[in-house]
Amino acid sequence: MEFVRFPIVSILEDMLEVPEEHNEKSRNNPSRAYMRDAKAMAATPADVIEHPSSYVFVVDMPGIKGEDIKVQVENENVLVVSGEKQRENKENEGVKYVRMERRMGKFMRKFQLPENADLEKISAVCHDGVLKVTVQKLPPPEPKKPKTIQVQVG
Repeated sequence: MEFVRFPIVSILEDMLEVPEEHNEKSRNNPSRAYMRDAKAMAATPADVIEHPSSYVFVVDMPGIKGEDIKVQVENENVLVVSGEKQRENKENEGVKYVRMERRMGKFMRKFQLPENADLEKISAVCHDGVLKVTVQKLPPPEPKKPKTIQVQVG
């Protein structure tokens, strides 16, 4: 009889952070890093606004200091916004958390940039836990004028 892994075993392994090489062979699930990134992306709300001359990405990053936020461009056209919120260690003698609902851990979003995004003109400002990344648009290409060829008489 073949041993069957129940989904709860996979969940417990993830919660207990069993080393990946231990459970990689025993299940065909996506890697822990992939799942962690997917959860971080799903839990990071964002708005994308198009203006006549720019795109603005507004990302909620509650409790993360501006210097702890990374804004990068990967693969020449993917905007990546990430950060990590650490839990405050307030476990003093006789003090304990009764409920923990605020999200901790990694925050991340990836955005495919349009072809007219100017990768040289990107700015980011964080104010009151809201990050605004502005990507300027490239000017529209000049319409090509028809080339006139002079006909020679022979």
